[in-house]
Amino acid sequence: MTLTVKILLAAALLLSIGVPFGAFIAGERTKGRYKKALALNTVLFFGTLIASALVMAGGNTALADEAAGAASAVSATGFGYLAAALSTGLSCVGGGIAVSAAASAALGAISEDGSILGKSLIFVGLAEGVCLYGLIISFMILGQL
Repeated sequence: MTLTVKILLAAALLLSIGVPFGAFIAGERTKGRYKKALALNTVLFFGTLIASALVMAGGNTALADEAAGAASAVSATGFGYLAAALSTGLSCVGGGIAVSAAASAALGAISEDGSILGKSLIFVGLAEGVCLYGLIISFMILGQL
C-alpha cells in the first residue's frame, strides 16, 4: 500500500470522528441532534471501514498467488493476535460494565453510611480484576506465537 493511500485512509478516519462531533456541536440544541450525529458517525465510520477493506483486498491479490504454507502460517499468527486482542478487549468491556454497576452502588451506599467504604472498594476492585484476567490470557496467547 502506498504512502498516499495510507495518508488518505488516516484522514478519512479522522474525518469520520471529527465531522459528527462538529455537527453535534454546531447543531441546534434539540433531541434530534443526537440522532443526526450518531447516524453521521455510523455512516462515515462504516464507509471508511468498507473503503479500507476494498483497498486492502485490492493490494493483497499478489499475496494470494504465493505459497499456501506461508499464507497459513500468516493466518495462524493473525488469528493468534486477533484472539489476544479479543480477550483483552472483551474482558475490559465486561469489567467496565461491572465497575459501573458496582461503583454506582458503592457511591450510593457510602453516601448513606461512610463506614462501609472499605467493603465497597473491595467489590469495585473485584470487578476490575476481570480486566486483568483478560490481559493475562492475552499475554499467554502472545507467548505461544
